[in-house]
Amino acid sequence: MLLLFFIQLMLVLIFLLIGWAIVKKEAYGLISSFRSRPKEEQEELIQNGYPQKTGKLLIATALILLILLPLLFTPFSYAMEVQIGVMFVLLFGGFIYLSKYEVPKKRKKSYIISTSIAVITFGVLFVVSYLGFQDAELTLKKDSLEISGVYGDEWRYADITQVELLEEMPEVLLRTNGYGMQSVSKGYFKVKDYGSSLLFIYKGHSPYLLIQTNDDTIFINSKDAEKTKDWYYQLGEQSGKAE
Repeated sequence: MLLLFFIQLMLVLIFLLIGWAIVKKEAYGLISSFRSRPKEEQEELIQNGYPQKTGKLLIATALILLILLPLLFTPFSYAMEVQIGVMFVLLFGGFIYLSKYEVPKKRKKSYIISTSIAVITFGVLFVVSYLGFQDAELTLKKDSLEISGVYGDEWRYADITQVELLEEMPEVLLRTNGYGMQSVSKGYFKVKDYGSSLLFIYKGHSPYLLIQTNDDTIFINSKDAEKTKDWYYQLGEQSGKAE
């Protein structure tokens, strides 16, 4: 939690510093592609107020993110997702709006590019979020177990070496390939004392089912504690490896 806080605080400070430099120090070169523009276009953009409004947009975004920072320390499960969403809405919406201050001959092109980038970005974020928040279902078959969804796979009972029900999730040290959100961890992570592990975890919803095989270490749970316990008992019976 503290790591997320400091990362977002650093982002806020970067936006504030860049915005301040543009507004107060006229460091217009910090704006993407501004320096590469012809001198006449630069002067017209300055006259239109484009650089100043860009700096103010960054400062406003930073201040709103700063206001939202305390959400990380509340019980609200989707604080980080809300903060990221607000940041993208402010930035992309702001840059679409700023297109009206472009030089006339490039105004239409700026609208099209800004809108297209926003639509594509939000589309990708929606798909990633949708896949990340899909429930991972554990299904017991005749000779194997299957976990559904992104990063899901199938493992033979014969390859299982341990099945254990944990009241607390071991410390997750590092994400290597997966979704590492405030409420969900899904994919490959390094876990203290277990090394590289495959997680299908809803944070703060104990217990957690640990499944170790010859090749993989898997942590999975459901938001419903009784469902996680049922997985444990049923898998223990099928594999004979429950502790």
